[in-house]
Amino acid sequence: MAVRAVRGAVQLERDESTHMHERVGELLAALLERNGLVVDDLISVWFTATPDLHSDFPAAAARKLGIVDVPLICAQELTVHGAMPRIVRVLAHVDTDLPKDRVCHVYLGAAAALRKDIAQ
Repeated sequence: MAVRAVRGAVQLERDESTHMHERVGELLAALLERNGLVVDDLISVWFTATPDLHSDFPAAAARKLGIVDVPLICAQELTVHGAMPRIVRVLAHVDTDLPKDRVCHVYLGAAAALRKDIAQ
């Protein structure tokens, strides 16, 4: 097994706790599924949110999914003029046999425009 980093992002339509939980949950589920991972493969997960999101911590969505014994941390993205609003990003460190070039980074919906080079 190797340690790999998996990236992803999702744009929220509105800053609402329930909506954040739904969208972040969707992102995490897709990240796990597309990489053939299970929760036990997660080592740690970093979340960032743009400064316009205040309703909840993205990590709270992970806890609701049952990701309870994995270290999680949230941070705020830089305020950059013209940046896409209402974005939650994730950087997950995982145990996997996948080579680096087979890791599937997940950018859902409009967030796919953030990283056209690696979004799948």
